[in-house]
Amino acid sequence: MRSEFSRRRFLTISAAAVGFVATGASADEVQRWRGQALGASASMTLTRISPKDAQQIGHAVEQELVRLEQIFSLYRADSELSQLNREGQLKYPSPELLDVMSLSGALHAASDGAFDPTVQPLWIARANGDDVEAARAAIGWESVRFDTTEIRLLRPGMGLTLNGIAQGYITDQIAALLRRRGLDQVLIDMGEIAAIGGRPDGQGWRAGIVTPDGQIVQHVALRDRALATSAPFGTVVPDNRNLGHIIDPREEGASELQTLVSISAATAVVADGLSTACCLLDKKAAQAVVDNFPDANIEKLI
Repeated sequence: MRSEFSRRRFLTISAAAVGFVATGASADEVQRWRGQALGASASMTLTRISPKDAQQIGHAVEQELVRLEQIFSLYRADSELSQLNREGQLKYPSPELLDVMSLSGALHAASDGAFDPTVQPLWIARANGDDVEAARAAIGWESVRFDTTEIRLLRPGMGLTLNGIAQGYITDQIAALLRRRGLDQVLIDMGEIAAIGGRPDGQGWRAGIVTPDGQIVQHVALRDRALATSAPFGTVVPDNRNLGHIIDPREEGASELQTLVSISAATAVVADGLSTACCLLDKKAAQAVVDNFPDANIEKLI
């Protein structure tokens, strides 16, 4: 049986598990949303909002997550990404998909190919025990063409995964939705973390950098800033614990050099893409890549 395992528990939402719980001295002060989003536990902390308004926000967030899943999910047959991988082309891609494709190209160039969404065939081959060399022949960002009218994959057997960047993009989209609703003190945790403003006490929001075994190794104060953490073996194939979810698309023998990378940036999508790429680089190369993106910082590299 072919593996349907997700490289990052990605883009599912359980509406029944979503809800707001009032915390703090007054129900009008803090509302905390907890639920399932992007395939994992998610939360938002909203301040200066009534329970009724918070429920409306929760419904809007749920709808936006479903809309974005329809673009980026690898496991919905009717998503834009699935259609592209199946047919090798996609007519009139959404602006959101083009945004992520453009940033993926910038990350690929800056990382000298370490970040490469065309790694998907290699991931599938390794997970399923298929021909790795044949899969490697299908890899190559230079064989992807895209503009507002079409995305094309030029090599036979090509496929894309955006799991190393789309989670951050989706976090940013949720943050933008909340800003449009007038919220200015929010902490969002949907796998990647984004802070809007600061806490009601005037301090920055406190986010933890957590290892795959659950150990908090550092705290970071965030204000209008995002934090993304990647660990190659934070998620592994169930029947092959030596195969982590971040693999090197470059020559055979290249291997993950970092066990955990945490990046902060003005946007979650940049932090997410950089944290993914830097897992495959030594410390000097990782810093050089991050330096290409203004306002991005390495917070932790192990």
